[in-house]
Amino acid sequence: MLCQERTVHYLSWGFIVGGVLYLLRQTSTHTPYGRYVDSGARGLTVPAKAAWLIQELPSFLVPMVLLLTTESSADVGRTILLWTFCLHYFQRTFVFSLLSKGRPCPLFITTSAVVFCSVNGFLQGHYLLHCGRYEASWLTDARFITGMAINIHSDHILRSLRNPGEISYRIPKGGMFEFVSGANFFGEMVEWCGYAVAVWSLPALSFAFFTLCSIGPRAYHHHRYYLERFDDYPKSRKAVIPFIL
Repeated sequence: MLCQERTVHYLSWGFIVGGVLYLLRQTSTHTPYGRYVDSGARGLTVPAKAAWLIQELPSFLVPMVLLLTTESSADVGRTILLWTFCLHYFQRTFVFSLLSKGRPCPLFITTSAVVFCSVNGFLQGHYLLHCGRYEASWLTDARFITGMAINIHSDHILRSLRNPGEISYRIPKGGMFEFVSGANFFGEMVEWCGYAVAVWSLPALSFAFFTLCSIGPRAYHHHRYYLERFDDYPKSRKAVIPFIL
């Protein structure tokens, strides 16, 4: 398959514009999933485990299909970079989702996430397999691995705060949570910024930018939630960037 440069260009800029619009939207309202779901509101919901599995799966499945249907001439560098992307979503789809103890997710949120992950899976996979050119020595970026480790460890801390069947929230402690309220978000931001540096492309940059616009404000909302709910919440913690913000 030839590189679809125009499609890659438009999708990438669509992510950038969409990220700005989503950021502006979150300055005035919460995205209604997790703790911000109104339990009394009407509408279809999806159980947390199923929602996470369904919405994350396309980000793993689409690149894998592209990889398996691409001629073996793809160089080692870009194949390994694609595998780092797939590694994250394998963990999110088949590990994180099954361990989730969260609340049911509104169907429209799950559907929107499926669309985004499908498009992004195609964008990252197509670019790496058909557009990018990397030497075999251009392997993984340490920031991606570090960010993924922070993200997984922080998710583990959040899960351990609840017993089976509980939906209440407690003050998270340990790891990066000693520095920021949104340690899991911080880890994911580091992860995808590291990925963008490693891939060095507009599609990777646009995805990292959309991620910052999406989960950055959510980390801030979490921070405000903890401060307002818990009188003993550590005042030295920042929202998402240690010692800064």
